[in-house]
Formats: sequence, structure tokens, C-alpha cells
Amino acid sequence: MKKHAIQKLIYELVSKLFVFPIYKFVFKGHLIGKENIPQRDSFIMVSNHGSLLDPPLLGHALGRNISFMAKAELFKIPFLGFIIKACGAYPVKRGIADKNTIKTACKKLSNDNSIGIFIDGTRQKNGRVNKPKQGAALLAFKNQKLLLPVAIVNSHRLIRFKFCIPLFSKILIKVGKPVQPPQSSSRDDLYSVTMLLQDKINNLIG
Repeated sequence: MKKHAIQKLIYELVSKLFVFPIYKFVFKGHLIGKENIPQRDSFIMVSNHGSLLDPPLLGHALGRNISFMAKAELFKIPFLGFIIKACGAYPVKRGIADKNTIKTACKKLSNDNSIGIFIDGTRQKNGRVNKPKQGAALLAFKNQKLLLPVAIVNSHRLIRFKFCIPLFSKILIKVGKPVQPPQSSSRDDLYSVTMLLQDKINNLIG
């Protein structure tokens, strides 16, 4: 069995056996905008970020095997590290311009694999896009791939406690219409597309 087929099998097993019950029954997950998800070509999914569970929840909800850039430290966390690795995540060293990470992302896109990027680069306490980075726009230009804006609502407050009783928030995932890659790698074009993505994601959040 080829490596790609094995990876796909592992992803489907993890998605159905582990992620699905958490997404559907614990957080009452619901997807809006499924018709906006490209079904043929690979793409770059761009999202807000509020929880460590965002990668598997988003990957499962969108129904596509999406490889996420994830902080290297996350791979050391029991269970979570196993899930994100099985779902195709690859490590990024925090605070370092890791050329190997960029090469990995480009290679995945060239092999028709979609990738996911949290546009702020790290979790945000208010669950919105606040200080977006331009990496997603640059990757889109280099690989000429569509950018898919996605909002995951309530992930920054998944679990609350009332009188020591855990209360689970409902997860709502909203998919916007794809955005074309920048026309060039100029600072203005990258900035323009990045700001457009920020506006689209925050508008989806509401």
C-alpha cells in the first residue's frame, strides 16, 4: 500500500473514531457553507484560531484531508499529538523562519494536498482574527492556489464551568467563498489579500 493511501486510511479512521464523536456529540458541531469548499483542486484553508482542537475539528467538518502547520510543541502532547500527526499536520518552530516548513507546504500543495493555516499564527483570546500574517497569501501566490476563508465560532470558549459542572459550547464552522491568490508577491498585493481574508473571516464569525 502506498504511503499516501496509508495516510488517507489513518486520517479517515482517526476522523471517524475520535474526532467525529467529539465534534458532533460533545460540541454539537455544525457546518455552514459546504458548497464553497473546492472539491477537485487543492486549496489553502485560512482560519481564525481559538483552541488546540481546531485542526482536527476543522479537518473533519470540511470533509477534506487538510494538513495544518502546527507548533512543534503540540506534537509532544499525549493523544493530541497523535491525532494531529495522523491528520497530516507538520511541525513549525515558533519564532523561526523555517524554510523547510515552507518547502513542505509547497510540496503538499503540488501533490494536490490541501493545507490549513491559522492566519494569526497563534490562538487568540477573543477567537477573532486580530493580527494576520501574510504567509498564507504568499503561499497562495507561489503555488497559484485558492484561499478558503473559514471561521470556527466558539472555539476560544469550548468549555466553561458552572458550579463545577462543565458546559460545552456549540461549535459552528462557517465557510466563505474562495479568494483568488495575489496577483504578485509585492507587499501591497500580499497585504491587500491578507486584509480581505481577515475581513471575510471576522464577518463570518459575526
